[in-house]
Amino acid sequence: MAQDAPGTNYADFVFRFYKQVISKEADKNVFFSPMSISTAFAILALGAKSTTLSQIFEGLGFDNLTETRIHAIHESFHKVLAVLNCTDANTTLNIGNALFTAIGHEPQETFLQNTKQFYDADFFSSNFHKPQEAKKQINTYVKEKTKGKIPELIGHLDPSTALVLVNYIYFKAAWQKSFDPLRTYEDDFFPNTNASVRVNMMQQEGNYDSYYDQDLSCEVVELPYQGTARMLLILPDNGKMKQVEDALSKETVCKWDSKLVTRRLVLQLPKFSVSGSYDVKNLFKEMGITDVFSSDADLSGISGSCNLQLSQAIHKALVEVDEAGTEAAGSTAVILNKVFHPPVTIKFNRPFIILISDKETSTTLFIGKIVNPTEK
Repeated sequence: MAQDAPGTNYADFVFRFYKQVISKEADKNVFFSPMSISTAFAILALGAKSTTLSQIFEGLGFDNLTETRIHAIHESFHKVLAVLNCTDANTTLNIGNALFTAIGHEPQETFLQNTKQFYDADFFSSNFHKPQEAKKQINTYVKEKTKGKIPELIGHLDPSTALVLVNYIYFKAAWQKSFDPLRTYEDDFFPNTNASVRVNMMQQEGNYDSYYDQDLSCEVVELPYQGTARMLLILPDNGKMKQVEDALSKETVCKWDSKLVTRRLVLQLPKFSVSGSYDVKNLFKEMGITDVFSSDADLSGISGSCNLQLSQAIHKALVEVDEAGTEAAGSTAVILNKVFHPPVTIKFNRPFIILISDKETSTTLFIGKIVNPTEK
């Protein structure tokens, strides 16, 4: 882990949260941004006190909570976000946080200043007594911020709502080596052994850093994006998904990273666009972050009053994967060397796991499982 990253504890949170999600929805696509979710809760922590504060940070994997340590955590989030929000012509990363508070619970000046300083969060006051209007306000905000990619974040709002925390992230980046769209073909993908769906399968031959993990029976392939991000693709052998998921941890990923070797591969990967929407409230409650959602909440650092609790925390993440890279396909010169090792074909035609991370900050931006690429 880089010094700037919110720390190795954050890496534990990534996999704990993933395991919590899959325990609820087996055999479904999974896609979320632990970076985005933890950022949203770090914002709340700025206004939280006593047990509410320590629960949030412990739930996110941080301990030894001295004032200095807390300040350092906020600083580290700030640094990571600064790197991620750098605009690059070949990368779209829209990440944002907004708090919608009930009229009469307007945030205090210090809280506003801190959240702007560290997290660049937006604040709105909402009339939750008119749930339809409030819902429209929130959804329109997110739709505009994500250029229409996330049109409806919130489905239901209660008139008794006091505080809604909204957190969204949309990612699309150019590969370092693009796939030639002319080589994309239709093929079968098997969400499970007795069902198949038709997908657009991209293919490319090239040198890739990859590793076959004998112990866990899975292929690991690294696909670099332009810039500092990369996607790690993990393809378990048939019937081995659970075994791989059980072993997912920062140690396992570090091991894979250290074992990657450059091999000549024919890579076959389906095009997909998946999103995940999560009610973070229920998942967090099971991970021990409970006070903030109950009448025990102490969020007095936000509004000054002690009767503010978090009604909803919604996270939505979306990723799109297609052929696009930066080289214009078609003008690429192919130079063939005499290669005596025929390339190995790795075909992603059954459920696989993706990890998108930023190398500069060693931060996991996204984690997902593609069970069916045809399901949005």
